[in-house]
Amino acid sequence: MKLSKFKYKLPPELIALHPAKNRDEARLMVLDRKTGKIEHKIFKDVIDHFDEKDVFVFNDSKVFPARLYGNKEKTGAEIEVFLLRELNPELRIWDVLVDPARKIRIGNKLYFGEDDSMVAEVIDNTTSRGRTLRFLYDGEYDEFKKELYALGETPLPRFINRKVEPEDAENYQTIFAKNEGAVAAPTAGMHFSRELMKRMEIRGIDFAYITLHVGLGNFREVDVEDLTKHKMDSEQIIVGPETVKIVNDAKDEKHKICAVGTTVVRTLESCVTTKGRLTEFDGWTNKFIFPPYDFSVPDAFISNFHLPYSTLLMMVAAFGGYEHVMEAYDVAVKEKYRFGTYGDAMLII
Repeated sequence: MKLSKFKYKLPPELIALHPAKNRDEARLMVLDRKTGKIEHKIFKDVIDHFDEKDVFVFNDSKVFPARLYGNKEKTGAEIEVFLLRELNPELRIWDVLVDPARKIRIGNKLYFGEDDSMVAEVIDNTTSRGRTLRFLYDGEYDEFKKELYALGETPLPRFINRKVEPEDAENYQTIFAKNEGAVAAPTAGMHFSRELMKRMEIRGIDFAYITLHVGLGNFREVDVEDLTKHKMDSEQIIVGPETVKIVNDAKDEKHKICAVGTTVVRTLESCVTTKGRLTEFDGWTNKFIFPPYDFSVPDAFISNFHLPYSTLLMMVAAFGGYEHVMEAYDVAVKEKYRFGTYGDAMLII
């Protein structure tokens, strides 16, 4: 499969800058992957396609305020620092991206906060933009974390072309987010409201949770035409025994498994045996799913509308069928669906 097959014309005004007023009232396109038939609904109608004992699998990863702005010592030049992950809590060492990177060298000190209250030293280069920082902070760990996060802002993706607003801290998070560690939200899960989940519970639908901490690789551009040569960034995943039991029991009893978002699909397909059984796992995955691909676990899949050439669009096309999905995206553009993180959703059944 070639990269150029995932081109489509997306008018910039269709990229959503804000979410729907109510989480569960975004638009929902329903695509039948056998026939290619398309229906237009509201997200809370998703429940109509599922029965008692069907299972929804959610990603409970929690986004932290990963984007900081600081100044370089001596020159005072403004530097953006994007926290990727904590490498050593005791020594306050973090893996980060910096911008502009060419000015940031090992030994440089960076200052954060209006009174320069937080200081970090660059101790290593990891990639062209990647650095390892040690924060020079004497207080307790909890204090340090609180102060660091107070300086950060919600890490909205760059294609949401506006300043971060206070409401984003809540909007850019699912209501079931619990395990902190993501720098991007599992966006399909953001459409679920407490009311909708209550209605699903009453219907007898079961819930299971995995954790995948979304990294910036999620937004990394594919720069090879031959997709077999693209390397995905590794992301941390956790699948516990309870989820394994819920999913495998449902499969045995022929109930539907609905994966909520690309992160859930990636996790489920990374933790499956040759016999199609889900297994416990705590580690990393760099699985890249693109057409053609045989799925072992999910029977249904909810995802937002993704940008051209993205690995997320490739996964959706693998699940829904390339022709059907690209046709559905053409319809979405014509019908003015909203695209991206804060946009509308698609259910593939």
